[in-house]
Amino acid sequence: MRVDDILKKGTLKGASDIHIKVGSKPFFRINGEMIRDDEDEPLSEADFNEFLSNEKVDDFLVEKFKKERQVDIGYGLSGVGRFRVNMLYQRGTPAAIFRFIPFDIPDLDSLNLPKVIETIALKPRGLVLVTGVTGSGKSTTLASMVDIINKKRKKNIITIEDPIEYLHKDINSSIIQRQVGYDVLTFADGLRGALREDPDVILVGEMRDRETISTALEAVETGHLVMSTLHTKDATETINRIIAAFPLNEQRQVRLQLSATIEAVISQRLLKRKDGNGMVPAVEIMIASELVRDAILDAEKIHNIKRSIEINREIYGTQSFDQSLMELYKNGLVSFEEAKEYSSNPNDFALKVRGIG
Repeated sequence: MRVDDILKKGTLKGASDIHIKVGSKPFFRINGEMIRDDEDEPLSEADFNEFLSNEKVDDFLVEKFKKERQVDIGYGLSGVGRFRVNMLYQRGTPAAIFRFIPFDIPDLDSLNLPKVIETIALKPRGLVLVTGVTGSGKSTTLASMVDIINKKRKKNIITIEDPIEYLHKDINSSIIQRQVGYDVLTFADGLRGALREDPDVILVGEMRDRETISTALEAVETGHLVMSTLHTKDATETINRIIAAFPLNEQRQVRLQLSATIEAVISQRLLKRKDGNGMVPAVEIMIASELVRDAILDAEKIHNIKRSIEINREIYGTQSFDQSLMELYKNGLVSFEEAKEYSSNPNDFALKVRGIG
């Protein structure tokens, strides 16, 4: 099948994302850049329809796509891997973006992620958030954390995803994976249902709205470990975004809930490796110290979150983006220009590199 051939070709070239649209040649995102495959021919509507009629694409989701004009699905390709697929219409013709997901769940070392994330994953209860822009590796980090729990704990893990990305097999834990729009109507519905399904750990693919956030906080308060994602740049913005999702008369209560339940915020940004061989994450890690919990309670003290992250590196294993970037630069993984561009304060970062604190 033509689309499968494009997917195989893209993954062999190391593409993280593969873009197809009727009437155009495929594009591959390689090392963060969009590269057109000029060796290939434009995709025809017959090629796309052949993909839709594939037995691996559920008829229910095809009908939803034609009715709603866009849909997220999971798609597996034997010998290659899985793909998270967003199908859409543009200029009246179909298109799709395929995000590559390997069959094997990568571990923290292969992802170049700090070891403290394993400690966070094994917490018995609390709220753990992984944040960053689209394509920053949030889903992969969460999958790695679920895999750690699966291998080291005997738990009941329930995931609510849109769509299901990594496929988990039961090892020491039981894992139930539910897809929004297929196994359950919404994230909030899935969360409410999970509370009646004897959970120890609940993974919510994304906290998209106030209802989902509120239900997640309630789930944490009843003694569960809840992990989820937000499209925020760092820990401080994450806290502010959650609180701002609620009306003013409810924000005090949300601050109390969040202060009592938050355990960690992991924020990621992907940078180009200096050797040109793929991408590497810069990672900010916030762990809920007393200083952090106090800062959540009082809006005037919110700046203390960043301070807690920077000063508690030796005690808790926390790190700011600039501390992470400095380590990547010193280890030769990223160039000075790349690290400076992604730093919180480029001028301060340049001074620190020169040894001026």
